[in-house]
This record gives sequence, structure tokens and C-alpha cells, in this order.
Amino acid sequence: HQGRNVTGPVATFKSVSKLDLTKLRGAVLNMKFNPEALKDESKIKKLCSMIRTYCESGGHHVQFNIISTDILRDAQRHPEKYRDLLVRVATYSAYFVELGRDIQDDIIARTEFGDIV
Repeated sequence: HQGRNVTGPVATFKSVSKLDLTKLRGAVLNMKFNPEALKDESKIKKLCSMIRTYCESGGHHVQFNIISTDILRDAQRHPEKYRDLLVRVATYSAYFVELGRDIQDDIIARTEFGDIV
């Protein structure tokens, strides 16, 4: 469900790594970061460290969209300007403007983390 990860990416990683994934037939963690959150090397290293810790704690699959909600909304309004915009959907990548409106809205609704803390 979208919007439940309100205390940041570290808390999200911790919560998801506690799930017993043997009881699920498939699960994926989708995360969306604003590009500003990864604008320098130190923040990228923090994210790498978080991913490493997530995997060491039992986490499995995580995928990212590094794009702002504003860009995605603009792509809905002006698809001709964003023909090459690739996004992660669930377990696959797709051109955003070729997705149905419901899937586009789902991607937009994902919590956008503005920082790596």
C-alpha cells in the first residue's frame, strides 16, 4: 500500500526486512527518491550502505525510481516531451507514457523520499 512509509527510507528498509518472505509467492520493494536526495557522492554511499544492510538483514528485492513526482505529473500532461522516460513498475521497466493511467498514478503515489536519512 502506498504512503505507509512516512518515517524515511531507513525505517522502510527495517520494516520490510522483517517480513517472512517465505510466505509470499513474490514481493518487491519499490522506492522513489527525488534526484536531489542523491546529488552528491556521500548520499550515494549512504544509500549503498542502506541497501547492503537491508540485504544482510534478510531483505531481498528492492528497485528504485530516481525521479521527482513533479516530472511524472508533467509527463502525464505532456507525454510527447517524455517518450524516453523509463520507470520501474513492479519487476520490470517500462516507458512511463506507454503505461495506463492507473499504473502511472500508482507510481506517482509512491512515497518520494527527499533525503537519505
